[in-house]
Amino acid sequence: QVQLVESGGGLVQAGGSLRLSCAASGLTFSRYVMAWFRQAPGKEREFVAAISWKGTSTPYADSVKGRFTISRDNAKNTVDLQMDSLKPEDTAVYYCAAGPSLLRVSGSYNYWGQGTQVTVSS
Repeated sequence: QVQLVESGGGLVQAGGSLRLSCAASGLTFSRYVMAWFRQAPGKEREFVAAISWKGTSTPYADSVKGRFTISRDNAKNTVDLQMDSLKPEDTAVYYCAAGPSLLRVSGSYNYWGQGTQVTVSS
């Protein structure tokens, strides 16, 4: 049974930082593209960042480029999202996802975590 478990969310002031982590089990982690998506209240789920099998390719949404950094540790089966210079518009539930292809479309990902809340106050 595949499980993706996110952690690290919370409340932070604008300009601050948070580091999200996703621990994966039940899959051959190193063979999956890993990604982060987010969903704000009343909005559709949107792509944030993804990372290829070996970490050599890391596409980002324009809205987070230069502020967020995705990384993975295939030995520990984890993927992290370092979020710096946070803005109130980054407030959302953040989801970890695993899939076969490095795409920005949520439908291309097979497995999802339960989500972790990130709230950025102004």
